[in-house]
Amino acid sequence: MTLHVQHHLSDELLLDYATGNLAEGWSIAVATHLALCPACRDRLSFMEHTGGQLLEATEVKSEETSSADSWASMKAKLGKNGGATSSVKPVAMPADIPVLPEPLRSYLGGDVEALKWKALGRGAYHIPIKTGDSESQVRLLKIPAGKPVPEHSHGGRELTLVLKGAFTDGATVFKRGDIEEADETLTHQPVATPDEDCICLAVTDAPLKFKSLLVRLVQPVLGI
Repeated sequence: MTLHVQHHLSDELLLDYATGNLAEGWSIAVATHLALCPACRDRLSFMEHTGGQLLEATEVKSEETSSADSWASMKAKLGKNGGATSSVKPVAMPADIPVLPEPLRSYLGGDVEALKWKALGRGAYHIPIKTGDSESQVRLLKIPAGKPVPEHSHGGRELTLVLKGAFTDGATVFKRGDIEEADETLTHQPVATPDEDCICLAVTDAPLKFKSLLVRLVQPVLGI
């Protein structure tokens, strides 16, 4: 089995993770993606190395000015480095590799076969994941093969990381290891591909805005 991640973390999100500025829920998604994506691990290492050099070479003028200058320098260096993604080759994966990588597996107490799913309706299931922060909501989702998620927009940011199977969002396909970032500007209806159920990690910081009145009525009960 070969894993070739094509949809990666944004520079801004990865930099926030590198500098410790992400709440726990977002950090779980980023760390889990990093476990599956050599390209983003390389980018993170480059950011940390470059950040250390910037701190050594730059006198701190003010917190605001220093942050802006450092980020501009970082983006310039990342651009010269080509994002560290184009040269990464697919990674061969053992057939018995866990579906849930660390650190996510420890949060859930085991891999997918040991989990107790809660029904969402229409064949979909979820498992809310408790964290120590009040900023984000984290859950594991299982969407039946070939079935759509109800159409929705967002009240804030949403990260969706594919762990098994795949889903399509418009013309774009997201497979294992791929991560999708969404915000208030996006209205969409992801659909699991027909070959198998899609298991995803989803992190949000605000309730989803569903188009369906029926879904909105049951939304407080489901906690989504």
